[in-house]
Amino acid sequence: MVVSCSCNRPAEYYAMQERDKYAEPSEEQTQPSQEPQVPSEEPEASADASPDPVPQLVSPTDMVLLYGGNKARNPFKWTTPYMKDYVIYRDREDKAHWLFDGFLALELKTESSKRKVCFASGYRSWDGTPLPSATKEDWQDLIDYYFENNSGLDAIEDAIEEAVKEIGEPPHKRMVVISIPEPIKRQMWSEASTSIYWGEIDGKEMNFANLTHREMACRWFIDTARERFLAKGYKYLELSGFYWLPEDCETTSALIGRVAAYLNENNLSFNWIPYFHADGYSQWKTFGFNFAYYQPNYFFYDVAASRVDLACKEAAQYGLAMEMEFDENALVSGGKGDRLRSYMEGFRKYGAWEKQDMAYYQGGWAVKRLKDSDVQEDNDLYHEFCEFVITRPVRDSH
Repeated sequence: MVVSCSCNRPAEYYAMQERDKYAEPSEEQTQPSQEPQVPSEEPEASADASPDPVPQLVSPTDMVLLYGGNKARNPFKWTTPYMKDYVIYRDREDKAHWLFDGFLALELKTESSKRKVCFASGYRSWDGTPLPSATKEDWQDLIDYYFENNSGLDAIEDAIEEAVKEIGEPPHKRMVVISIPEPIKRQMWSEASTSIYWGEIDGKEMNFANLTHREMACRWFIDTARERFLAKGYKYLELSGFYWLPEDCETTSALIGRVAAYLNENNLSFNWIPYFHADGYSQWKTFGFNFAYYQPNYFFYDVAASRVDLACKEAAQYGLAMEMEFDENALVSGGKGDRLRSYMEGFRKYGAWEKQDMAYYQGGWAVKRLKDSDVQEDNDLYHEFCEFVITRPVRDSH
């Protein structure tokens, strides 16, 4: 039995549960570090300076979030059998269908006896202690995780290859989106601390008080991940873009446009999933994101089901795609299966099911847990969900 733990909660849980407590202090609220700080080389640009989205970039119609890289996750590594349940769906008559056409690889933090760090501001350890910011070495470990032989993206590629033997070639390659860790300004996001902690690029020590240095770190991550992806020579996967891990724009707005411009120059998309009413959610295009998905935040919180309706209306107003949210609590044992059904009902009612792209937050491995459950009600919900996905009119027969 897999026990659901806080590492599988969505990032919006931490962003909303105790927002003031977890928010990164402003520069005015903090005292200077004892180390000399290098001033920024230029003023932080406004969001309006970011480039317009590039129209030729494409996105998956159905992108599942896959968390990986945290030593505390169980299982720690992605495997082909696990991935196959996200690549294809077998209906009640045992007919196989292509399921998700996009895979978002991301991680929030990692915790082990040797190393505990966060990849975005606001994350804490099991005991509530704020986690230190990840360094270049931690960013490299995350890249290594995704490109490890016979694991990571290899497992998705192998699962697709196995599926091809059963149902033939997919109509197009499956799209991969990789999350960029946040270059957090300070070594401890929760307090005044040094901004010189991350590491070097080309022999130059990065100082994250400097906007350009934070941009350089993002470019390093993008370049390194892209090189590793190309070196793999995947037959069934394509790297379509990258994802911005912070779920609001409150502390990273000046950086977003720069990262967006670099990605678009390289024909890569910039993706974002803001939480409900997050800072910047209605202006996501002006920041430079190419694709954004809106979180209703209904599944996890004590709010009315009308939250799904409101989120769908606001997404339509501001041109956002939608995120469906559930985790292992959708099983009968968790008692929240009806909440997942509320998402499916609301998304159909307001047209998202018919015409909008979707991202799917499913905790650790909720889709697989529903499929493998010994409880018939769980299996029924699994089939309902997968049928919801594979019958969407917006899909390109994949």
